[in-house]
Amino acid sequence: MLGEGYLLPFLIGGLIMNVGAWFFSDTIAIKAMRGRELTRENGGDLYRMVEELATRAKLPMPKVYLCPHQAPNAFATGRSPRKAAVAFTQGCVELLTPDELAGVAAHELAHIKNRDTLTSCIAATIAGVLAFMAHWGFMFFGGNRSQNPLVMIVVIIIAAVGAALIKAAISRSREFVADADGAEIAGSPDGLMSALRKLEAYSRQIPLVQPNPAQNNLFIVEPFAGGGLTNLFATHPPTERRLASLSKLR
Repeated sequence: MLGEGYLLPFLIGGLIMNVGAWFFSDTIAIKAMRGRELTRENGGDLYRMVEELATRAKLPMPKVYLCPHQAPNAFATGRSPRKAAVAFTQGCVELLTPDELAGVAAHELAHIKNRDTLTSCIAATIAGVLAFMAHWGFMFFGGNRSQNPLVMIVVIIIAAVGAALIKAAISRSREFVADADGAEIAGSPDGLMSALRKLEAYSRQIPLVQPNPAQNNLFIVEPFAGGGLTNLFATHPPTERRLASLSKLR
């Protein structure tokens, strides 16, 4: 059984991974989704819509990408507003009306404005530190004396589950904020509400082939969403709760 010596290197390694994920988040996410960059020349109405909304939100123009996936979804990433990107799947662009697409884009721009990629990095780091403290506490207060492998396994599982719950709870809270701020950027919650209904329904029929489930929190509707106890670890609130919250903004 590994002893205290492994804890600090694992903690440092986890911190480095989280910082790296934040610093290269745009490159990692776009490459994973095989995004193709759009420009003013070839981006058409989609590019112009994002440009108009970014101006309204007082944000620098983010890079815009189109991803060759039929599952309708969208995401934003980047370590700062000046290094941000917004991406849409082909299915999203084909499914949604202009007003719905504007609502989705405004939601993603709200994530950029609120620096939610940084927030996710901090949440992951805090969760990792708490897990480290749980492991260290076991070692310091009882591990060396009891040497009970079963107790050690239970502590590790509880620490890991607790860390995952913390990250998921923070991610869900940021979605509510992005919904509200996105509705303000778009000028109305109606487009986003209609888009969420469609995206929720179609995402169940056409699952997103997403190579990195760790990035589920990026998307406007969560890929690979389950039910029952898995909802505790969901990175997004239930769509009906998001719609109820948005309806209060009318």
